[in-house]
Amino acid sequence: MPLTNAQARDLAAVVHPYTPLHKLREVGPLVMGHGKGIYVYDTQGKEYIEGMAGLWCTGLGFGNEELVDAATEQMRKLPYYHLFGGKGMEPAVELAEKLKEIAPCPVDKVLYCSSGSEANDTQIKLAWYYNNARGKPEKKKIISRVKAYHGVTVMSASLTGLPNNHRDFDLPVASVRHTDCPQYYRFATEGESEAEFVARLAANLRSMIETEGPETIAAMIAEPVMGAGGVIIPPEGYFAAIQPILEEHDIMLIDDEVICGFGRTGNWFGATTLGMKPHTVSVAKQMTSAYAPLGALLLPAFITDMLEQQSAKIGTFGHGFTYGGHPLGCAIAVKTLEIYQRMDIVGHVRRIAPLFEKRIKALADHPLVGNVRSVGLVGGAELVADKATKRSFEPAKTVGAIVARYGEAHGVIVRAIGDTIAFCPPMIITEPEIDEMFDRVEKALADGEAHVAREDLRTAA
Repeated sequence: MPLTNAQARDLAAVVHPYTPLHKLREVGPLVMGHGKGIYVYDTQGKEYIEGMAGLWCTGLGFGNEELVDAATEQMRKLPYYHLFGGKGMEPAVELAEKLKEIAPCPVDKVLYCSSGSEANDTQIKLAWYYNNARGKPEKKKIISRVKAYHGVTVMSASLTGLPNNHRDFDLPVASVRHTDCPQYYRFATEGESEAEFVARLAANLRSMIETEGPETIAAMIAEPVMGAGGVIIPPEGYFAAIQPILEEHDIMLIDDEVICGFGRTGNWFGATTLGMKPHTVSVAKQMTSAYAPLGALLLPAFITDMLEQQSAKIGTFGHGFTYGGHPLGCAIAVKTLEIYQRMDIVGHVRRIAPLFEKRIKALADHPLVGNVRSVGLVGGAELVADKATKRSFEPAKTVGAIVARYGEAHGVIVRAIGDTIAFCPPMIITEPEIDEMFDRVEKALADGEAHVAREDLRTAA
């Protein structure tokens, strides 16, 4: 099929992140024109259910007029200002107050940035700063996990535990360590119960800490649910098992809520859902329903007190972003949280999650699907070459991407994370819309299975 004008112009001018760029000219980019509710429409007018809420982020869907009005009002009133040098703005203050009210742990103050990557990058800077301030300059290593995703800056990409985020970027940096991924389906040994799996991972974490030296480790960072690693939900008791080990060795726990925050898992924050008790929190994405870029760190008093003490020592707090606390983003976030509270987004997610779970569990019967998992309104279906042995398809065969493309043909956008098909629809989705989304996905899986059989993709090289 010939490229449209929009596709041709896109190919000539734009670099696409997380895309097999060498293949893009073959298929062409999918260029969107507009959106409404859970639907987006390409420049040719074709409708798609946005089954990933963009990038895990448009919690209120597309075309929310209250957010448009809040943005317009703020743009007219004060389109830009900053927080440097003691300046302030009402939207930044109001949003910080709201975040403190709903946070999953004690929060003293909020530090703004522009994205989740920036938030997690700053978390590490503050962990280092904190340990320098308290006379422990050797306490600088950071523990992350295999298959974690924490961003794409030099440090946040180092925290990310995915090989393609490291290869040929000269990452990870030397101070980062990766402990076990808590995915029972993939990493449990034969006959090992979930409780035994959790105990083994906790023992391995303890061993890593003792081998590295607890006096050299500043923090561990973790997502409650590991989104971009394949929607990995840790077994029950995982955080309860590892947190005492961290506390015993004076290691902070940083909660990356960039995907899980603001109702996605059936609580305001994923930490509550998964039994996690963090010291600091990173937020972004659904905070503004993605209508403007904004990120933030929710900081406890022991960190903010240290920042003030270091300011007295150094003369200033030498960190900040031009757009951190941008009035447009903050105004939209204030309105977003107001809407979430008014519509009881947490209650809504809890009410419709059983149907979401039922439909995703039904996918497990499909010949391509080896494992399914979900919590709240986020889930994944892992495709395998052999269900009995859990053998994966060879990565070069890109079976997940093939199924995702068939999904687009049937009018649904999901994300292929390797061979895991991820689901994360706007949280405003209704029960009939959940059924329609999965009906379209089932058609894509049927086409994918036919493609796999036709091309003999199950055969190992």
